[in-house]
Amino acid sequence: MNEILERPPKTIMDVFRMLPEGTIAELIKGKLFMSPSPIKSHQVLVGRLFAEMARHVEEAGLGEVYIAPFDVYLDEQANVVQPDIIFVGKDNLSIVKDHIHGVPDLLVEVLSPGGKSHDLKTKKSLYEKYGVREYWVIDPITKESSLFSLDAMGKYSSAVHASGKLKSKLLRKTFVF
Repeated sequence: MNEILERPPKTIMDVFRMLPEGTIAELIKGKLFMSPSPIKSHQVLVGRLFAEMARHVEEAGLGEVYIAPFDVYLDEQANVVQPDIIFVGKDNLSIVKDHIHGVPDLLVEVLSPGGKSHDLKTKKSLYEKYGVREYWVIDPITKESSLFSLDAMGKYSSAVHASGKLKSKLLRKTFVF
């Protein structure tokens, strides 16, 4: 749908909100990041993991699970992300509107070619700052994974590394991929 531009955007958030629906884009610390569509191995892993997580979360009555693209507004000024999989616990569901406005409980990023540093440094730092309780990073080719959990000080103090599986304390289950 074409919209008539009534005024030029004043902020980077205005620019972000003007992007067409379905655009793979994130706004991190006021900088716009755009990506090409994911590769096959990425999509296969995301689909399988999402199905397993969604089934478990629904059966256990833990909350809701969403799949990308789905905007997560960590704040309303400079930080909007599109993680591959998003879990919002039942006590936190008030943050879910047309998009998520607030901090989800768990975020999953499946690596794309060239995106490893972005996911393991930039996004990890951002998610830690905003208090995402669990953050998973998975390589779709090697199946190597890292799970970061917030400690009592609100820091990702150490990561649990595994191959082909992750054990989530938050979801009380081991996920195999």
